[in-house]
Amino acid sequence: MLTKRAKNLAPSATFAIDVKAKRMRAEGLDVISFGVGEPDFDTPEGIKEAAISALRAGATKYTPAGGTDELRDAIVAKLKRDNALEYTREEVAVSCGSKHTLYSLAMVLFEEGDEVIIPAPYWVSFPEQVKLCDAKPVFVQ
Repeated sequence: MLTKRAKNLAPSATFAIDVKAKRMRAEGLDVISFGVGEPDFDTPEGIKEAAISALRAGATKYTPAGGTDELRDAIVAKLKRDNALEYTREEVAVSCGSKHTLYSLAMVLFEEGDEVIIPAPYWVSFPEQVKLCDAKPVFVQ
């Protein structure tokens, strides 16, 4: 049985669009989907080979929650090289994705009775994440 707050959530518009786009493709239509954010091309071979090499080298264990030092250092170097931004390893965190990260932040920042300002336009998940915290989304145009 689902909780009352879970029953109050709206279905994911993002996944509804994705399902519709996949159905249209299966019908032979040429569709560009702006749904779940997956690329419309296969993972490049270099990335596949790097993943296979990492697995063979034993990189199969849990990593620190904020990412490995090597990965965080690589991100710091990329930001400096490509974007002229200066950060330290301690200022970089790696996560499994933005939706999960924003949900985790919402769970520790918002609670029942809070009003959370959401500027429009907004990502369709924002209001639902706020509602899961028993807080109230307040939309600002």
